[in-house]
Amino acid sequence: MSDPFILPQEETALEAIEAIKDELDLFDDWMQRYSYLIDLGEKLPDFPQDWQNDSFRVMGCQSQVWLNFCQKEDKIFFAGSSDAAIVKGLVSLLLRIYSGRSAPEILAVDPEFIKDLGLSGALSANRSNGVASMVKAIQSIASQK
Repeated sequence: MSDPFILPQEETALEAIEAIKDELDLFDDWMQRYSYLIDLGEKLPDFPQDWQNDSFRVMGCQSQVWLNFCQKEDKIFFAGSSDAAIVKGLVSLLLRIYSGRSAPEILAVDPEFIKDLGLSGALSANRSNGVASMVKAIQSIASQK
């Protein structure tokens, strides 16, 4: 099985946010963006079946969302998945921003980026709450490191 933990694509979390914004701006409407999110979710590394339980579940999400992490030196790496296609894509975006970063960098990322990317306005209230719950879980992990 391949490593389920996400390696950073960009140097910093803020660069990742900018890159995601640029990618989302390529699409004319939210139907195209939803397709893009689904594609991102399908590209996530396999999340081990034995992690798909309440120990790793992110509470506050309507869909089932699982999150695990490991720490290597001063960096925290995340793995995640969901049983819903669009939510799995949102997991992918969040892991791209947060995984492979130091705890201080994770905690310095203002969750307002969700609004800046236009996600909060385009998602249902339940999905928006789920994204906020995922960010809160990631930042909670970082605050303990």
